[in-house]
Amino acid sequence: MKTNFSKLLLLVAVCMLSSCAEDTTNDFKEIEEQTIDQSKPLTIAEINAEIELQLSKGQEFDWKNESNHFLWSAVIHGNNILTVGYGNDNESFSENRSAALETKKDNILKIIEANENYSRGKETVVEHEIINVIDVKVENIKTIEDLRKADNVRYLEPNGYNHFGADNAMRSSSGCNKDGASINSSHYTTIAPNNAQVAWNFQKHNIPQAWNYSTGAGVTIGLIDTGVSQSQSLLNSGGINDGYSNGRFVQKYGTFIDSAWWWSNNYDGPHDKCGHGTQMASTMAAPRNDNGMPVGVAYNSNLVAYRATEDVLLNDYHERKGVSKALTELANRSDVKIISMSIGYVWSIGNIKDAVKYAYSKNKLIFAAGGTSTSFTNGYGVIFPATMSEVVAVTGVDDGPNYERCETCHSGSKIDFTIIMEGDNNTSKHPPVLGFYDNQRSYTGGSSVATATTAGIAALVWSIHPSWSRTQVLNKLKQSSEFYPNRNGSFGYGNIDALQAVQ
Repeated sequence: MKTNFSKLLLLVAVCMLSSCAEDTTNDFKEIEEQTIDQSKPLTIAEINAEIELQLSKGQEFDWKNESNHFLWSAVIHGNNILTVGYGNDNESFSENRSAALETKKDNILKIIEANENYSRGKETVVEHEIINVIDVKVENIKTIEDLRKADNVRYLEPNGYNHFGADNAMRSSSGCNKDGASINSSHYTTIAPNNAQVAWNFQKHNIPQAWNYSTGAGVTIGLIDTGVSQSQSLLNSGGINDGYSNGRFVQKYGTFIDSAWWWSNNYDGPHDKCGHGTQMASTMAAPRNDNGMPVGVAYNSNLVAYRATEDVLLNDYHERKGVSKALTELANRSDVKIISMSIGYVWSIGNIKDAVKYAYSKNKLIFAAGGTSTSFTNGYGVIFPATMSEVVAVTGVDDGPNYERCETCHSGSKIDFTIIMEGDNNTSKHPPVLGFYDNQRSYTGGSSVATATTAGIAALVWSIHPSWSRTQVLNKLKQSSEFYPNRNGSFGYGNIDALQAVQ
C-alpha cells in the first residue's frame, strides 16, 4: 500500500506542476484498478490526496465520478454510513410520496439488505422527511457495486466521511470564538438612541441612510448556523425588543445531534456553543437601543435561528443532516422569506442539495457564504452550497480602490455580491458585533459576515415591498450593486448600496 500511495502522491505533484491534460479522476482510477488491493479500503490519506488533487486544480469533486472501491473506502472510514438519494433525477423531494416512489425506495433497501445480511431497523436505516434520501449501514463493497447498477438511485455518498483524522476521530471547531474584544472607537459611529453603535463597514454600504426608509419590519429571516447564545439577552426574547427595535420576535430551534451514534435522534438543543451563529444573528438583527452595543442591519426584522451545526465546516454526518432538516423546516414556514447560511464544505453534499432545492421551490431567497479560509479550506474557490444555482453567493472584500477579496475570503465566478469586511491592506479591523455574553462585543469578518449583512439588506428591501417576489428583491439588489448591469468574473455584481436598494 505504501508503494501505491507513493504513486498517487507522485501523480499529485506532477499535476500541480503541469496542466494535467488527462482527467485526474481517470488517472487515479487507472492506478487504483492496476495496483491497489480491492479487498482492502484505501487509507484516509490516500482518499484525501485524490480529493485535494482535484480541488487544487479548480475541479468540482463529486463522489459519482469515483470508483466503487474509492467510494466504499470512504464509507468504511465514515462510520459505515452510505447516503442514498433515490427516485428519478427530478425527484429531489416529495411532500407526499407516491406508491411508485415508495416502491423505488423499497427495492433499493432490498438490495442493501440482501448484501449486508440485515433487516432494516433504527440502527441500520434512517429515513429523511421531505427529501428522498435514506442513510444506511454498509460494510460490503458489493452493496455499492449493485446499487450503482440499480435503477432509481440518484446518488451514493459517504456522508460520514469528513477529511479529518484517523477514522474521523478528530472534529473541527472552525469559526468558533466566544471571547470578547476591546473595540476601538474608530471602528464604529454612534447614533440615537444614546450611543447605539454602527459598524464602520455599514457606512461603506449606506446602511444607516437606508434606515430612513426601512428597518426590516415585518420580514422574517431564517438563520442556519450554530444557534444563538442563551447568554446574549439582546438576541433572545427578553431583549430583542428594546429601544428602536420593537414589535418583532426571535425563535430558536435545534436540529443538530451531538452523538457518536449516527442513527441517534437526540437533539442537542437550540443554544449556540460555538459563537459563530450569535455573531451572524447580531449582524442581521441586533436591536437598536441605548445599551451602547452594535446594531444589526435589519434591526426590526424577525429572526428564526437554527442550531444545525457544531461549527461552520459541515464535516460531520449529524451537521449535514441537521442543516438539511433546518432547510426543510424553514421552507415550510410561510413567514420566512430569507434563509442565511454562513456555513459550507468543499464538496457537494447530496442531502443538503436536495433540501436547498426544496426550500427554493418554496420561494425562499437563500444566501450562502462563498468561503472563508480555514486550515482545511484555504486555497479553494467558492464552496458548497454557495456553488448552487439556487443560492446567492456572497464574499468579503477590502475597502481599497481596487477590488480585492478580504484576507481569508474566497472568490470566483459563482460569487453574486460582495460586502466590505476589512480595510485596504488590512488596515482596519473586522466589523464589531455583539459578543457571546451580555455586555460583550467582538470583531468578526470574512464571507460569513458578508453573507449575513447581505441577508439583512434583502430584509430592508422586502420590508418596504412586502408583495414582491424573490426575483424582484434579488433584481433590486443587483441593480443597486457597483458593477450592474455587468458581472465581474470573481466578485459578481460587487458591493451593494443599501440606500439605493430601498429607494
